[in-house]
Amino acid sequence: MKILDYLEEWIISLMLFGMTALAFMQVIRRYVFNTGYSWNLELTTVFFGIMIFVGISYGVRVGSHIGVDALVNLLSPAKRRVVSLLAVFLCMVYVGFVLYGATVYVSKIMDIGIEMDDLPIEKWKVLAIMPIGYALVGFRFLQIFYNLITGKTDSLHLADEAADAMKLKAQEATE
Repeated sequence: MKILDYLEEWIISLMLFGMTALAFMQVIRRYVFNTGYSWNLELTTVFFGIMIFVGISYGVRVGSHIGVDALVNLLSPAKRRVVSLLAVFLCMVYVGFVLYGATVYVSKIMDIGIEMDDLPIEKWKVLAIMPIGYALVGFRFLQIFYNLITGKTDSLHLADEAADAMKLKAQEATE
């Protein structure tokens, strides 16, 4: 699934670049030319939403989401694996609820036929990133679940801010 990995990274990068370019363009137009685009903020918001929903999946894949695992890390690898399986299962249940709700919401907006305020785009086309993003998140949790079941890993490997801070402090001390 390297293609999906690269696609996530490219989408996040392009959305961040697009947001930055739009904001820069709007500042220049507003303060240099005393004008601006009415659609700029709305398109920036769309890019931000896409970046967030794809970024959630990316965060699950690379293990950058914050988690409280101090007690779990004290367990034996076998028990840690069981607790991790339970946590991933509960995460998948949550993703299922959000995915269902987002799908219902987007389909209702599509039925109503609402357009964006400043862009001539049907709103459901933009909001479709919600179920797409959560489908990606669900896929990432399925990958983790598979790795736990097959024994490739024994935990979720969440972000460890304390270890990162200690590592950074050690690097600063050697410089």
